[in-house]
Order: sequence, then C-alpha cells, then structure tokens
Amino acid sequence: MGSGKSTIGAALAKALSFQFMDLDHYIEQAEGSSITDLFQQKGELYFRRKEESYLAQLLSTSEKLVLATGGGTPCYGTIAADLKNNPDVVTVYLKHSLDTLTTRLYADKNTRPLIAHLDSEELLNDFIRKHLFERSYYYNQASIVLDCDRLTPNQVVEKILLALF
Repeated sequence: MGSGKSTIGAALAKALSFQFMDLDHYIEQAEGSSITDLFQQKGELYFRRKEESYLAQLLSTSEKLVLATGGGTPCYGTIAADLKNNPDVVTVYLKHSLDTLTTRLYADKNTRPLIAHLDSEELLNDFIRKHLFERSYYYNQASIVLDCDRLTPNQVVEKILLALF
C-alpha cells in the first residue's frame, strides 16, 4: 500500500506497449463488489481464494500484461512460489522506507479503509512496520527488488526497464 504499484504499473505498461491491469480492480469488477465489502461480508479467506483464482486466470492468458497486485497477494498460499517459478513472469518489489510509506499514506489515509481508523502518524507507522515485517520474506523473493525512495515514477520505470533488458 502506497508504494506506487498502480502508477508505476500503468507507466511501465505504456513504455512496454503492454496492457495494464490492477488485480484489485479486476476482482471488484468480476465480483461486483468492492474489496472492502468482500472482506466485510465474505471474509478474508473468501477474498484470498478469489484473488488466487483471478490471478491464475490473468496469468493463463497469452496477453502481454503488467499487473499490479495487492500488497497481500504474494503472501497467500503458494502465490509467491508460483510467480517465482513461472518462466513468463517477472515480479517487482517497489521498496520504500517506512518513513516514506508513512508520509504517503497518512496524507490520504481517509480514502483507504484499512488504515482510515489510524488517527496518528505513529499508529500508522506501527501498522506499516508490522505488515512490512510479516511480508518482507515474500516481497524479497521478487525478481527485481528496487529501492524507490527519492525516485520519480519515471526514474522507477527507467530502472525497471534497465533491469528487464
């Protein structure tokens, strides 16, 4: 959350002449419900199973695709390993410092249901720290791990392109 997956993904797709897809938006369209409502009404396990299923659908197409996943996607089931072992998939971890993520997310926390209730930067910082700690094992399995602090979106895309080619 807050790493720039959708912004960078769309710009990278344009640079590569690929299609761009945000997995969360794809799920919302397919399910006819928001991610927040899916979590509240059907639970996280239902959501994670659907997420895995829709991801498999997207990966089975022959379309050239840049896909922005949710932050929790690679942490569920065998998704991280499946992505890593797929020769047609290159994964990218857009790595930011805890302070950068806190600053970015605090500015627009009211538009993000998972963090809207956190009413101080300190609480948000603790939330992010916990999630990064829990997820770092999965994130660091990415094909490309890119430190994005102090880089513009164009610079991030440029670095990804250099790493790909």
